[in-house]
Amino acid sequence: MEIKVALVLMASGAGRRFGANKLLRTVDGLPLVRRVMAACPPELFAPALVVSRYPEILSLAEELGYTPVFNGGAEEGISATVRLGAAAAEQAGADGALFAVADQPWLTRASVERVLAAFAARPDTIPALSWQGKKGNPCLFPSEFFPELSALAGDTGGGAVIKAHPDRLVLVEADSAAELLDVDTPADLAQN
Repeated sequence: MEIKVALVLMASGAGRRFGANKLLRTVDGLPLVRRVMAACPPELFAPALVVSRYPEILSLAEELGYTPVFNGGAEEGISATVRLGAAAAEQAGADGALFAVADQPWLTRASVERVLAAFAARPDTIPALSWQGKKGNPCLFPSEFFPELSALAGDTGGGAVIKAHPDRLVLVEADSAAELLDVDTPADLAQN
C-alpha cells in the first residue's frame, strides 16, 4: 500500500519585519515562494495544498498545480494555517501531512524527498528536516496528530505537538545549514 502524504505549504505570514510581501521577492531569479514550491512539487503529494491569505499566491499555486486554500484567519497566527492544512489533509484521507514554510528559499527537493522516505519507512514517526541535530522545517505529521494540530490556537504551530511527543521525532539531516534558514528581513537574503 502506498502512503499518501499531503503538503501544507504555509504562505500566510504578514512579513512585518520584511516590510513587504517577502514571498514575492525575487531570490536568484525566482520569487521566494516559487523556490519553495520547486522543492515541494505537487507530484510528490496528495493533495498539494498552499494555504495563504494572498490572492496572488493562491493564483500562482493554482497555475502550478497546487490546491489553493484561502486563509481568512491569518491574523490569529500560524495556528490558523496549521488548522486549515490539517483539516484539508484529513478530509483528503492523507496518511500524513508535510508542513513546510514558504520563506525557506534554499530548501531542496532532495531533502524533502528524504523526509518523505523517512515517513514511508516509519509512518508512526514525525520526521523533521534538521542540521547537526537541530530540528527545523519541514516537519511531517502522521494523521493521528491531525486532531492535535486542529486544536492549536494563536501563534502556536506544530512545534507544540512535537514537544508533547518528543519520542516520535526523527531528525532527517539536510544537505546544508542554508536549507533550514528562513527569510524574515531583507538582510537575511543578503547573507546567502
